[in-house]
Amino acid sequence: MNVKLITLVAVSLSTLLAADGGTFLRIRSSPRGAGVFVDGKYVGPAGRFSVPEKYAIEPGSHEITLKDPRYEDTTIKVDAKAGKTTKVGAKLKKKEPPKGPFGRLRLRGGEAESFWSVAAGDIGAVYLNGMFVGHVDELNDVGGGLLVPAGTYELKVQSQLYGEFTKSVTIEANKVNRIVYGKREQ
Repeated sequence: MNVKLITLVAVSLSTLLAADGGTFLRIRSSPRGAGVFVDGKYVGPAGRFSVPEKYAIEPGSHEITLKDPRYEDTTIKVDAKAGKTTKVGAKLKKKEPPKGPFGRLRLRGGEAESFWSVAAGDIGAVYLNGMFVGHVDELNDVGGGLLVPAGTYELKVQSQLYGEFTKSVTIEANKVNRIVYGKREQ
């Protein structure tokens, strides 16, 4: 097993959070966009931009897994205390890069494309062939997307805005492959 740099620190909440009695998990990871899975269930990205995300969890023992397609998964066991925030920090170990040729997978929902689609806040999970590859808001803006070796994949999107979507997609090399994954209810 490879040695991974993992720091786990449990700290008390600020006065404001302590007053509402919530129990939270705060993740800071490298890479920042790693997906956070609590007891096997996807809860969202570790962080977007430079702000660590915070997720409400039940007090007790939990298994936290961080996933990013370019890195090895990292799993950490935590004991969340009632009324406290458990902070987790991890630096994931890089995998060997895949071989090309590559195409860019970009999601396109039922709204006009925008460079700042992240404002919609859809942090739903995206999977290719059952493997977590990111979240919706990092794959659906004009400048975004995911470089993927050319080929055919089973795409699964669990969008907070459009629901769950599964489709077989073919990624063509040297092309932006825009996949429409849902339509917003009017």
